Amino acid sequence: MALAGLVLLGSCSMNRVAEKATSDITEKKWQLIELEGKPVADRVNGKMPYLELRKEDKRYSASGGCNGIGGTYEWTKNGGVKFSRGMSTMMACPDMTAERGLNHMFEKADRYRLENDTLIFSQGNGAAIAKFKLAGEEASADAAALQGTWELNYIQDPNGKRFDELYAERKPTITFDAGLGNVSGNSSCNNFSGKVTVKEQTIQFSPLAMTKMACQGDGESVFMGALGKVDTFDVQENSLTFIAGGTAVMRFQRK
Repeated sequence: MALAGLVLLGSCSMNRVAEKATSDITEKKWQLIELEGKPVADRVNGKMPYLELRKEDKRYSASGGCNGIGGTYEWTKNGGVKFSRGMSTMMACPDMTAERGLNHMFEKADRYRLENDTLIFSQGNGAAIAKFKLAGEEASADAAALQGTWELNYIQDPNGKRFDELYAERKPTITFDAGLGNVSGNSSCNNFSGKVTVKEQTIQFSPLAMTKMACQGDGESVFMGALGKVDTFDVQENSLTFIAGGTAVMRFQRK
């Protein structure tokens, strides 16, 4: 009994140590600074390459300065980690080097360690595949990228209807006032307005007020349903992509 108690006590103690170690990593934004021993620029295609690990649902989001990348992860024994790839956006950008490096890390890395505020991922006890540092605040720049009016040109419909079937007469639009945190637009039928919260590349819409016209077809319900699920976004020049759970669900063109 005494031995069993010691084993249980030791197990609980190790779990607390592991929880403390991972809490120093999760719910923070990490800037990619090195791949395979080579430095990574602060901005790639005008954007900061980064990694974020969410604690509650064990999901990660990342970008190499081009596409949004998402998936799940799990901590394993003795400083181990396992990444599972989810969906990503599919844009082509001038510099894809950092994105390819991140994808390689998600495929190969199985160990992590934190050294002097530097987060390091490696395969086994080999050399570092990627290194990250804590990122500074840049929410205002990301919010400013949304400024203006955008017109929908792609949406993921759960029932598989084509875009031109959903929006034969009018395409939905969305307008952001970044300075005031306001959002407004048209669902293809009714007007809507409300508040939006942008932090880095995460986005959350408040309950939106809408006009009450009767609408034909499923376009409005598909649009508003997708909008309610969005959690991150990606802006590339004149293209805005809304992402939900690592999957690109809506895409807009700047008007």
